[in-house]
Amino acid sequence: MPLALLALAIGAFGIGTTEFVIMGLLPEVAGDFGVSIPTAGFLVTGYALGVVLGAPLMTALGTKISRKRMLMLLMGLFIVGNVLSALAPAFGVMLIGRVVASLAHGAFFGIGSVVAAELVAPEKKAGAIAMMFTGLTVANVVGVPLGTLVGQSVGWRVTFGMVAALGVVGLLGVAKLVPDLPKPEGVRLRHELAAFRNIQVLLAMAMTVLGFGGVFAAITYITPMMTDVAGFAGSSVTWLLVLFGLGMVGGNLVGGKFADRALMPMLYVSLGALALVLGLFTLTAHNKIAAAVTITLIGALGFATVPPLQKRVLDQAAGAPTLASAVNIGAFNLGNALSAWLGGVVIAAGLGYTAPNWVGALLAGSALVLAVVSAGLERRSGSSSRVVAGNVPTEQRETAAVPN
Repeated sequence: MPLALLALAIGAFGIGTTEFVIMGLLPEVAGDFGVSIPTAGFLVTGYALGVVLGAPLMTALGTKISRKRMLMLLMGLFIVGNVLSALAPAFGVMLIGRVVASLAHGAFFGIGSVVAAELVAPEKKAGAIAMMFTGLTVANVVGVPLGTLVGQSVGWRVTFGMVAALGVVGLLGVAKLVPDLPKPEGVRLRHELAAFRNIQVLLAMAMTVLGFGGVFAAITYITPMMTDVAGFAGSSVTWLLVLFGLGMVGGNLVGGKFADRALMPMLYVSLGALALVLGLFTLTAHNKIAAAVTITLIGALGFATVPPLQKRVLDQAAGAPTLASAVNIGAFNLGNALSAWLGGVVIAAGLGYTAPNWVGALLAGSALVLAVVSAGLERRSGSSSRVVAGNVPTEQRETAAVPN
């Protein structure tokens, strides 16, 4: 694999750390600013909304410059946002810092996916995308627990300062290692927008929202579920989340490897198994060992869908994939927000802390149905990868494959 993928993975590690570490530091942040925990929760919500809005916005703004330069600008924005959070004199300023950092999230992964795919031969694209996302998954195993520990021991401002330093490393890595690939000629914003007229692109994004939403329907409420239902101590939740992160790392790598060989079968298996495991979690949540195994499987199966779904979008939006790729990253966060809300609704309805698992199973099952529909439509059209940017000259629709 090209070293440039390492630079992308470092950036992904920093982004993944700053996205999730705040969840473990909410009490400390709330205490310092004198706000309630629910109010501090806006730091999570604001970040998620910033990803959804920032992904298309930043990508559209970056269509006139090279992808390498845009990646560097995004890492710069990420650094500014985290420095602002670390030095924030008031809660409102920290919220602004979180939103600023989040604006880089979707566009970085979206553009990074396109760059990663262009760095390798066509049959290795999903694996290259998975390698970049490894940074995000490893962040949940190493970065988030370590950042939480540092924040609780030394202070949350130190944690965000460290995350900003990670951003500097990522920026230097992109500057040094990522080649300045030629910008596709003739591809304008209207070509990028044309991707959204392709039903296959929209179906892939819907699969992203529902499939990954299934994961977060359960994981959002993992703390009360594991303490009140399984009987774990509150302090054990950190290690359960590490198991979830380890599952994410393994699932991401396996998903990337097999998606290059058989993309749709990989989606069928991962989404079907995810729906089944989430449904079974309603039962296994009552036993500590079974619950720990199930949490690991949810992380693995959930992230096994990420490389194939991202590659599916790139394939179907061939010729002008950058905006579609970035919006699909926003779709992951939209799925998180949707499933967290639905999980809260069933708990508030008195159905218990395991009820979100059924919500997750239904969401993942719905994504599987969409995958079958998508493949059926594809067979009917007799095309395995439809080019949507009809006004882009044929020779420019080919992605540049750089031997590794």
